[in-house]
Amino acid sequence: MNTLLVIEDEMLLGAEIQRHYRKEGWEVEWATSLHNAREVLSGKDFDPLLILSDMHLPDGNALDLLEEIRQSNTCQEWILLTGMGSVPDSVRALRLGAYDFLEKPCELDRLDLVIASAARSAHAQRRLLEHTQKRHKRYSPEAYVGKSPAAQSVRAMLEKLTRVPFSALIVDGETGTGKGLVTRILHYSGSRAQQPFIELNCAALPRELLESEVFGHEAGAFTGAGSRHRGLLEQADGGTIFLDEIGEMPLDLQAKLLKAIEDRKIRRLGSEKEISVDVQIVAASNRDLEAMSKDGSFRADLYHRLSVFRLSLPPMRDSINDLYDLVPLFIAEFNAKSGRQVRFVPDEVWKKLLAYNWPGNVRELRNLVERSVLFADTQVFPSQWLQLPGVAGGETRIKQTADTANGLESLSIPLDGSMNLEDMDRYIIETALERSGHNVVATARALGATRETLRYRIRKYGIDIPNNRADD
Repeated sequence: MNTLLVIEDEMLLGAEIQRHYRKEGWEVEWATSLHNAREVLSGKDFDPLLILSDMHLPDGNALDLLEEIRQSNTCQEWILLTGMGSVPDSVRALRLGAYDFLEKPCELDRLDLVIASAARSAHAQRRLLEHTQKRHKRYSPEAYVGKSPAAQSVRAMLEKLTRVPFSALIVDGETGTGKGLVTRILHYSGSRAQQPFIELNCAALPRELLESEVFGHEAGAFTGAGSRHRGLLEQADGGTIFLDEIGEMPLDLQAKLLKAIEDRKIRRLGSEKEISVDVQIVAASNRDLEAMSKDGSFRADLYHRLSVFRLSLPPMRDSINDLYDLVPLFIAEFNAKSGRQVRFVPDEVWKKLLAYNWPGNVRELRNLVERSVLFADTQVFPSQWLQLPGVAGGETRIKQTADTANGLESLSIPLDGSMNLEDMDRYIIETALERSGHNVVATARALGATRETLRYRIRKYGIDIPNNRADD
């Protein structure tokens, strides 16, 4: 239900507004002074979406209450009424974020339009706030999972960093150690959580596009620049920008980035005007930036400017027992996404996981668990989909044992990155169907799946069954 707080000391007007909006379906509270309004707002049972207030009340100016409310980060729109408006009050009201400023007397039809518009704005703000709070909960320091000393050290550092307004930070570690996760924790658990979060992989773009992407450009700045483009630094103003693989950024752009950090100003390509920006920068690399700064392949002055703080993430081989926390976490995630019910991890699976070196770190583990859960047919975590090089039984190619009575033997799939999980799934089903003469019942039996599951996947992948045999 929409909620409205009316602050009005004129008894007839206050009663009329209360009656009108209750009739329109609003939950309305009426206060005749700032003191009464503070009592209503401090209660736990009433959270107004809108506040409609007279400007001048017996015990003070409503703008003073508005300023107090704004400092508490509550989310509602204010509409102010006054019988004797002044320019200073109007300016202050707008500066404090009041939605509208109306002079008395105000017709109810006019007030209805303003109330409806303000309500839409307040609802949008609350949806954004709820989204941010969900992100904050998801990306708290506890999201960096693990009980090993290395993981606990990282988590303790994250808790400290989220409480201080740092300007720049370097996160280093091998590929797949969680640099992106750590950056989101720093943003969504910090003071800039409600501001933009922008990320860029510096290795993903050529030099010309990278400069335009970071700093922006004006229309006509270069061939193909048909319109103005706000760069990522400008888009991240007030928030955080995550520059992944910053070691791949060309030296001349490093110099331009350093100037932008020092001056807190940027200039779009083709522009003569500088734009002020306030950005928290998190830079990440799987290369040793300190060594690069010494050999000249990375600017030493930029390195020292970015390394206000430095956070090093450990490889999984140094905290191997964190598998006991990470594996169940990923299983639960992919159970929820795929509708599977994997519950048990056999001892033989744990032995293989603990014996592996994990060159791809947590990212490799997450991909392995995703593959295994998606292909699981029971509540037991399947060992045949691990495929861990160097571990006993882990170097063979994926094989799906089939029902030899139906003429199905085995199926091999390469693990060289040429096929993603859905491609593998589809290939298995298509091949098994061909070998069974497109008999769905026989194929389901061969793959150890139910007919309903197989029919669902046939429809999902749009696999053609000749002569409409999908109902066999």
